[in-house]
Amino acid sequence: MPQLRIALFLLPLFAIVAAIEGGYLQFFRRQRYDWRAYLASTADALLRLAINRVVGFGVAAGLFAFVAQHRLADIPMRHGWAWPALIVAQDFCFYWLHRADHRVRWLWATHAVHHSSNAYNFSAAYRLGWTSGLGGGALFFAPLVWLGFPVQAVLGAVALNLLYQFWLHTELVPRLGPLEWIFNTPRHHRLHHASNPEYIDKNFGGVLIVFDRLFGTFARDLAGVRCKFGLARPLHAYNPVRIALHEWINLGRELRASGGWRAKMRVLFGQPQ
Repeated sequence: MPQLRIALFLLPLFAIVAAIEGGYLQFFRRQRYDWRAYLASTADALLRLAINRVVGFGVAAGLFAFVAQHRLADIPMRHGWAWPALIVAQDFCFYWLHRADHRVRWLWATHAVHHSSNAYNFSAAYRLGWTSGLGGGALFFAPLVWLGFPVQAVLGAVALNLLYQFWLHTELVPRLGPLEWIFNTPRHHRLHHASNPEYIDKNFGGVLIVFDRLFGTFARDLAGVRCKFGLARPLHAYNPVRIALHEWINLGRELRASGGWRAKMRVLFGQPQ
């Protein structure tokens, strides 16, 4: 499974870079670094790899295979325009998936894991949980396959998007000038991870920030408003199982406490509280 092999290669590299960042912050900047949170994020990533190795990517693979059988066309990736078009189109799909992750409780149950770190650093980048297969996020990328892009190319574009986002998770990178009009940067993305009312549910882009500008979800940092990282209701936990499942547990409790099926649907698909 190529995606799994790539992940097995990249995770140690990401963990080493995150550890270097932690050492630099602690010993050169004299800032407190939460090494227990670093270990929790790394354990979360290892659990995700182990689960993916067992269950694979069956749901997404089955969906893409079905959609590919009914595609409108075949887009050869050898054309010079094909990869740039796919990267932009994939980022458009990612924007709407990411926005839905924050607006639909069922999707938020997994995505909340990524926002559960109370610090903003490289180790938070690979804290993603291991229940994404339940969410149905592949539906957001299926139109690309339906249009005619090869499945492997779509999966590759998604992987490149996530790879790009690793470097966004740090406070060490300064402003990047005109690049910030087009691209998502650490400055933009740290606002996305803030739980301040001024910043919450903003800057959903992956590689590009233009879709946030187009659809009204762009925010810039405000003078005197320092980012408060983590969830609106902070999670103080280092157990990777609790980190991965805490929002699913909350969702289950609310479902049990809700009334009829309409109320349960509002809990499942309504906006997170």
